[in-house]
Amino acid sequence: LPDTIPCLLSPWSEWSDCSVTCGKGMRTRQRMLKSAAELGDCNEELEQAEKCMLPECPIDCELTEWSQWSECNTSCGKGHMIRTRMIKIEPQFGGAACPETVQRAKCRVRKCLRGAGMEKRRWKEAR
Repeated sequence: LPDTIPCLLSPWSEWSDCSVTCGKGMRTRQRMLKSAAELGDCNEELEQAEKCMLPECPIDCELTEWSQWSECNTSCGKGHMIRTRMIKIEPQFGGAACPETVQRAKCRVRKCLRGAGMEKRRWKEAR
C-alpha cells in the first residue's frame, strides 16, 4: 500500500471567543483527524490561532499621593490650608473619572489680639 492516502479531516470548528474581554487577544479553531492512525502519519495542522482585537480596555484615572498640607494662610485667627495631588494618568475609554485634586481645611492659629498695643499706650497717656 502506498502511504500517500489523503488525510480525512473534519471541517474546522468555529473560531473560539477572543481570549480577552477588551484589547488584544488570541482566538483558536480546531479540526479532528477522521482517518485511522494505521493509515500513516497525517501532517495537516489540527489547530490554528490568530490575533483578535476588541475595543480598548478602560483606563482609570490615576493620581499621585496628596502633598503635605500648606501653612495656614493667616498668622492669627481663622484661615484655611490646602493640599493638592496631580493626575498621573487621565481616564480613557470609559475608565473611572478623576476625584478631587485639591482639598481645603480650616485652620486656626492663635487668637488675633486686635489693638492691644494701642490700648496700653492710651492707658499710659491717661495716667
